Order: sequence, then structure tokens, then C-alpha cells
Amino acid sequence: MTAQEPQQPLVRHAVERGVATLTLDSPANRNALSSRLVAELEQGLADAAKDPAVRVVVLTHTGGTFCAGADLSEATGGDPTANPRRLVTAMRSVLESPKPVIALMDGHVRAGGLGLLGACDIVLAGPASTFAFTEVRLGLAPAVISLPLLPRLDPRGASRWYLTGSVFHAAEAQRIGLITEACEDPKEALGGLLEAFRKASPQGLAETKRLVSAEVLRSFERDGESMVAQSALLFGSEEAREGMLSFLERRPAAWASE
Repeated sequence: MTAQEPQQPLVRHAVERGVATLTLDSPANRNALSSRLVAELEQGLADAAKDPAVRVVVLTHTGGTFCAGADLSEATGGDPTANPRRLVTAMRSVLESPKPVIALMDGHVRAGGLGLLGACDIVLAGPASTFAFTEVRLGLAPAVISLPLLPRLDPRGASRWYLTGSVFHAAEAQRIGLITEACEDPKEALGGLLEAFRKASPQGLAETKRLVSAEVLRSFERDGESMVAQSALLFGSEEAREGMLSFLERRPAAWASE
């Protein structure tokens, strides 16, 4: 009997010069937040947190998409709270990491992937980056991802992009507070940040991150369970089933009009 070959990781983990780099590498579903990818991401964050040599975590991606959001192939059947609760846990793991987390991206981000950006301390986005809160077009709402995002976003900007589901680019993402910096060369911008972090003390970084994350974490304590419940309710609705089916079948949803 031939031994089964080990699965290739969906999140690659490397450490060099005080930097733990976690690379989302699930091209088959555009780095969607499958249960396995989220578990590997959480493990990478936990490993970085325990490593005394690590000063900062960089969260990046392969391919043209940083993260496509929820894995819709896992969004039906079983416990309807499982997917939203998984995303809450992933975002909270980023926020509660004692090491600062920098998102380095130059690609597309949709729906739940925006929640990961909201949980990161610093977000650098290149010229190929695009963003969209697509939930409204699927019969859903950006419920759980609002936990880290609404404390950070300009309210008018949130309304504009939440309600339309339209695509926007890095300059607008910076204007509304979704990202830290729209960069022509995000890797160059990252280099300067990493040098600054290498000069910082572990205790100083951990306690300062605790300060700047406190208000965002309070939203998880206050609204986390209600947002999970709302998301589960919406995912189980007839409109959401039609929205997800139309997406998977690459056709307009029943409610779409010319």
C-alpha cells in the first residue's frame, strides 16, 4: 500500500531576520477562507507569537487575489454558525497576536478577506489591489467583518461601499481607512517598516499593540455573538441560497435587473 503524500500547506510559514511571513497559497479557490486555510493561519500566528526571535508578522499572498472571502463550497449544510464563527476566530487571532501584523498585498480582496485586513495593524496595498464588499449582491450583509472594520472606517465610506458592493481601488481604500497606505511598490514600503520593528522591544510592541487594538477588540466582546447569529440567519435564507448559487453558476441572481 502506497503511503499517502502529505498535503501541501495552504499557508506557508517562513522566519527570517525577526520577520515571520505567512503566505496564503490556495490558488484553487483564490485563497478563500476554507476551514483548513483558517486553521493553518491560526497555527502560523500562534507559532510566531511563541517565537522570541519574531518581532513582526507579514501576512501576504500568492497569485492575483489576496483573499476571495468565505469558501462558499463550505457555506451550506451543517452548523450555520460554523463559517462566521471561524472567521471571527481568525480575525481575533490576528488582533490578539502580541506581534504586530502587516498585510502586504497587491491583488483582489473581497468580502471576508476584508475582515482579515481590518484585523491587521498595518495594511500596504499595491496598484493591482481592488476591494469590494460583495455580500449585498449575494443576499448577505458584511456582519462579522464589521467587528474590526467599522471601528476603523470612515462612516460615509462604509455606507458607500457596503451598500453598493461595487469595486474600488487602493487610493479610496486608504481614504476611508481600510488600508494604511496605497503604494506603487508595497515591498519597498515594507522594508522601511521592518527596519523600524527590528529596533523595537518585544514588550514595547506587545503593550503598544494592546493599546491600539483595545477599541476594536471591544467590538468583538460587545457584538461578536450577535453578528455570528445574524450571519448564520442570512446564510440560511432563500435569498442567500439563490445568491450563492448564482455566483457559483456564474449567472445573474434572480433579483438582478437591467
